[in-house]
Amino acid sequence: MTVARPLRRPPSAPVVLTLLVAFLLVAAALVDAVAPLAATTMAGAGGCAVAAARLLRLTAGDGPDRRVRRRRAAVLLTVAAAVVGTTVAVLPLAPAFHRAEVAAVGLGAATLVYALGLLLLPGHSRLTPRARWRRGVDILGLGTALLFAGWVLVPPGPVPPVVRVVTVVGAGVLAGLLVGALAGHRRHPGAARCRLGVAAVLLGLADLVVLLAYRAPSVALPTAVPLLVGGALLTAAGMTRAAAGDPAVPTGPSPAWPRVTAPAAVATVAAAGHLAFVGGFTPTAVLLGLAVIPPLVAREFISVTDQRRWAGRLAAREAYFRTLVAGGRDLVLVLDDELRVRWLSAAGERWFGLRQEAVCGRPLADLLHPDDAPGVLTRLAGRPGNAVAPLPGDAAALLPGDAVAPLPGDAAVPLLVARMRTGDGGWRETESTVSDQRTVPEVAAVVLHVRDVGDRRRPERGRPRGAATDPLTGLSTRRELLRVLDERGGTPGALLLLDVHGLGPARDAAGPDPLLAATARRLRDVVGPRDLVARLSGEEFAVVTDAGPVPAYALGERLLAALTEPCPVPTGMARLRVGVGLTELAATSPQDAVRQADLARRRAVQLGRNRVEWYDACLEEELVRRLDLERELPGAADRGELDLVYQPVLALADRRPAGIEALLRWRSPVLGTVLPAEFLPVAEDLGLLGELGRWVLDRACRQLADWSVGGRELWLAVNVTLAELLAPDLVPRVAAVLAGHGVPAERLVLEIAESRLGADLPTVVARLAGLRSLGVRTALDSFRAEHASLAQLRRLPIDLLKVQPRPVDPDEDARPLIDVVVGLGERLGVTVVMAELESEPDVARATRAGCRYGQGFALARPATAERVEAYFAEFPTTSR
Repeated sequence: MTVARPLRRPPSAPVVLTLLVAFLLVAAALVDAVAPLAATTMAGAGGCAVAAARLLRLTAGDGPDRRVRRRRAAVLLTVAAAVVGTTVAVLPLAPAFHRAEVAAVGLGAATLVYALGLLLLPGHSRLTPRARWRRGVDILGLGTALLFAGWVLVPPGPVPPVVRVVTVVGAGVLAGLLVGALAGHRRHPGAARCRLGVAAVLLGLADLVVLLAYRAPSVALPTAVPLLVGGALLTAAGMTRAAAGDPAVPTGPSPAWPRVTAPAAVATVAAAGHLAFVGGFTPTAVLLGLAVIPPLVAREFISVTDQRRWAGRLAAREAYFRTLVAGGRDLVLVLDDELRVRWLSAAGERWFGLRQEAVCGRPLADLLHPDDAPGVLTRLAGRPGNAVAPLPGDAAALLPGDAVAPLPGDAAVPLLVARMRTGDGGWRETESTVSDQRTVPEVAAVVLHVRDVGDRRRPERGRPRGAATDPLTGLSTRRELLRVLDERGGTPGALLLLDVHGLGPARDAAGPDPLLAATARRLRDVVGPRDLVARLSGEEFAVVTDAGPVPAYALGERLLAALTEPCPVPTGMARLRVGVGLTELAATSPQDAVRQADLARRRAVQLGRNRVEWYDACLEEELVRRLDLERELPGAADRGELDLVYQPVLALADRRPAGIEALLRWRSPVLGTVLPAEFLPVAEDLGLLGELGRWVLDRACRQLADWSVGGRELWLAVNVTLAELLAPDLVPRVAAVLAGHGVPAERLVLEIAESRLGADLPTVVARLAGLRSLGVRTALDSFRAEHASLAQLRRLPIDLLKVQPRPVDPDEDARPLIDVVVGLGERLGVTVVMAELESEPDVARATRAGCRYGQGFALARPATAERVEAYFAEFPTTSR
């Protein structure tokens, strides 16, 4: 799987010209064509001037509030570049014996301004205590190594005081910049480039200080030019990238080995150079060299501890995975790129008699029947996901030998049917679902979930393959249905596919005949004499009619009415629920007609049955999308695909933050960003709402705890569904999460949408009261300013009321109703928040109505935690 990387822009013409001029000036100084000090001054000051001009362009403009912090960083970096350029430019004007002090003063001033500018760049995430300790050890180790290198490389003899200060302070500053650049160059490459550029500029100024303090030959001064010019231009380039959004390089976490090996490498090179050109070491140099060792040992100890901790987590996850897989009846096979078995689950030996050591490393073809292997291997060797499902309930398509015959246009469910070898040499009929993970680096394999379906197929094998009549109902079979559709040859008509839910339980209780026979009889009674009725599977039937679209739809309604009538059975009255899918037959192949009708039937089932649904192309797209969501959503939280964005709630009087609402987003690598309105209904059908709710509450409280450390006393709102609110463990679970993260209860607000309250209002009231007893505040979301909603407002124990600015009826005036809600909220002691403020007129309307707080795109858009934190930095005293 390839990841798009940001395009690399070639250097601009001013940058290339600046580098060329600097190179020519250095070359001229080396051949005595230009005075070395003059060449250094012109090249260094010119490079800083070009960098300052590039940085100055980033300070202009009236962008959104979230860019103010970056503009201020650009201003400070511009000032710092000007300070460096001015320092280099005034050196020829200063007395020779004071030039070192002038350079040192400029170095100190530039260091201070650079530090302020870098602090405003993105990437200053709050570190855990372990990460803070690791970062400190890295800086200490590299700083000690740089101090040792600077100490042994200066000329022997008395060391000027200014050189001592520059060497000690400079080593610590350079170490901090380099370690920060190495740690963040993948997540924030622009900020990392800025730090490297600043380190180069400060090192160039330090080089000038040392050379001028020791009265070195003037020909050595141009050695600072590459550091000054290159560092200044690199700082400007990094700031440009950071201001454009700083797209991260998606290659995983930054490696730790450069920060571990750099101190040892610096100390070794410095010691070797000193021995080669000077000789022995002074006692101070020996002590500094020995001081490099403890940080290296500490860093190695931290690395070993981290490896053990991650190894423990990996072992725990592997044990958890093996526990899940070991008890299953399905066989799990993991195949490599050459379709050789890399691993199989414990079900292989338990149910299939396949031993791990006898199967691993063998081709999958060795486990498949020779008649089935070519088609299966062809499908698995194709592109990811290129596996198709047979028609639902098609006994013929499920037989070995027909396992991989594709259905035209239907590749939604990867399913393969084949005979698989057992440990005793026999064969089992199996169905395998395919999960192609060859593009996932962590897996890089094809995963097969194999299920033994021999018992289920045995009744089908007992029936002659050419039979045209179902023995239990006397209706036509699927094969007969496909034959009739093929003979029609595009004749106009319609195909109705019926899903009759409820036959299975009734058969189990009352025998195989009564309800099934009654269903078949009702179908024959409703259809016309020329219509074909077929039974496709246990609960699935089909009707082929010559009628046009409108009469066919009416036929579907009559079938629906007949089948949903109560039917007497020995145990009482049985009620069936029916979903009908309908498609036209004109110019449609039999396989396409069945597939289209089946898609419409699935839609009818998803909408609750007892309805007739037409097929259309949009319906197919929706169902395929639904299948994709159902396939990808389970496990999204464990895979790290869920994310929270935060939308501030502002006080309308002064536009200052008063609270935040946490909004769930699903960043699927397959489907892209999916909003809750699309995937929450799927999660509800799959029973995943509880898992998602627990993840959101835990992540939101963790973020709230992090913001509390920074002194932000804002409340944070989390949306809960009605099912979560009615769960009996909600109150103790919320209390446990708050205690686990150390978050005050009054800082958390739980929101429930008014439209989802339903009829179970007493339980809702009791649960809201229980939350308020903890100190948690409650809110009623999506409250429409309408007369029908005002009556129940007094019954709900809520603290906040989020009002929609527009009524459902577009002809109704919203202003008087909003005024009523605001006034009623004040009398009830409920804080009113006007939501969905998408324009300044909406904000003005809410302000005139007396609302204290507002939320919407006109005030602040949802953003990640880092961007919201940067936004909060503009309001340092915010506390509501």
